[in-house]
Amino acid sequence: MCYAIPGKVQSIEGRIALINYFGEIKRAVHELALLAPGDYVYAQGGYVINKVSAAEAESVLSAWKEMFFTLQETDRVYSVFSLANQPADPRLKNILNKATEGKDLTPEDARVLFSREKTEEINLVFKTANYLRHQYHKNACCVHGIVELSNYCRRNCFYCGISSYNKELERYRMSMDEVVDAVSSAANNYGFKAFVLQSGEDCGYGIDELAEIISRVKKRNDCFIVISFGEMDEGALRKLFAAGARGLLMRFETSNSALYEKLHPGYSLGKRVETIKLAYEIGYMIITGSLVGLPGQSQEDIMNDIFFARELHPEMFSCGPFLRHPNTPLAGDIFSDEQLVFKTLAAARLILPREVTIPVTTAFETLSPRSRLQGLISGANSVMVNLTPLKYRKLYSLYPGRAHDDEDVSIQIKETVALLQSLGRAPVDPGNETIDKNSF
Repeated sequence: MCYAIPGKVQSIEGRIALINYFGEIKRAVHELALLAPGDYVYAQGGYVINKVSAAEAESVLSAWKEMFFTLQETDRVYSVFSLANQPADPRLKNILNKATEGKDLTPEDARVLFSREKTEEINLVFKTANYLRHQYHKNACCVHGIVELSNYCRRNCFYCGISSYNKELERYRMSMDEVVDAVSSAANNYGFKAFVLQSGEDCGYGIDELAEIISRVKKRNDCFIVISFGEMDEGALRKLFAAGARGLLMRFETSNSALYEKLHPGYSLGKRVETIKLAYEIGYMIITGSLVGLPGQSQEDIMNDIFFARELHPEMFSCGPFLRHPNTPLAGDIFSDEQLVFKTLAAARLILPREVTIPVTTAFETLSPRSRLQGLISGANSVMVNLTPLKYRKLYSLYPGRAHDDEDVSIQIKETVALLQSLGRAPVDPGNETIDKNSF
């Protein structure tokens, strides 16, 4: 199974290509020197990655065509429902109706969402979020691969297992060749088209070396690259963008600046947000978000995180649970409110701009075996596969018992494919806006 499907360029409007996928038209930015209507392309993250020959594209599309429509029908069955005659508080039903009508929700609306305790009402919120996911994204589910190239980090975050507090951790740094080979293996052997390159802050590579890694990856593979190397100045961001990076993954963690500074001594929320805003101005696709269940965090903080994210122009919103690490200052704090994490995910789908992608993070999956499934039917439309070589993967010890730390890539893929097919999801990720095919 490929993790992207080629589409046919229907028209071009400046730097925007309109791409046809079995009758659905989606937008993607293109930076190719020569691109014309009728060309076949792969796209990820809202960017055209490369052109492919008609013969190659049609070979893939012919294999997918029958399955694509079968998957669509399965997804439709999972996502269609009606709010009518549902046993729920009229205030809640009014808010969910507002969301399905495309209206913006208010902080007061969010308070109502988060205050639900009855199982049937919580499930109704989840179903509405899944309905909106289907309305705006159809059955598209992007599958990204992540390569964790170094666990060195100078930061002293109170909760992170690779922070400077963890003196017992064996540190590693992949060589440039190892990074390029890991990406190329996933691209060539499994069909991945989008990758996150991640490390601790101060990973041992200078900006020029990181730029060289990105350049080498791009030279060997047509792919979309997201970087996650910590806070950077404008010069560094521009250098990595010039090398070929097009996405930035940087959670703000919490929008409560006092809480942020308490958990990150010597660092400020403002500086972190400055990096995100600079990246957006340069042209990066922004992936940001928060943690749920941080010690000292209130429900109001979690709700505010979603509205705060809305101001940062995210293409993807990532929320995950706080999971303690035994070798950090927060070793004694245990988070166990799994339901709150799913409430946050669903609320994000209802509150954020409808085109935003929401992933099921590895931390979600670490909570329980069914978390990935629950996330995908509560509004999420993206999953991640860990491509870090097995000899290093456990050393990227963000928290104990991390999902997939012992699994070969092929096993992860088999499980991911089986789950997505059972839900009717397909790996179409050209962009975030689906256009009504009847308008053409």
